[in-house]
Amino acid sequence: MPRSVNSVSSWSRRKRILKKTKGYYGRRKNVWTIAKNAYNKANEYARRDSRQRRRYLRSLWIQRINAGARLFGLSYSKFISILKKANVEINRKVLANLAMVDVDRFGKLVNDVVKGEVGEWLKPAVC
Repeated sequence: MPRSVNSVSSWSRRKRILKKTKGYYGRRKNVWTIAKNAYNKANEYARRDSRQRRRYLRSLWIQRINAGARLFGLSYSKFISILKKANVEINRKVLANLAMVDVDRFGKLVNDVVKGEVGEWLKPAVC
């Protein structure tokens, strides 16, 4: 019995990888074995760096919130603790943006939370 090779699917799989490596430098874009390795390595780097980017952005948001809170006499940890006790569910990205862009509104938020007078605009919506 003759050997059966599924060249159509093999070539289509190779073509898919080669399409994704388009734009790479040198033989990494058109030689199958090198392109396959380059593509796999690029995916590993992308996964690693997306996680590092999330980690970096979270630490940046924390630094910005800390700087904003210290303008009003609070540390970051105390401010977050007060927010949790007041049941305010605003994420760090939004808080950091408020602290950087709209200092007046951030100050109003800090003062309201410290006084315990959390407005309806800060309470989580109940469905």
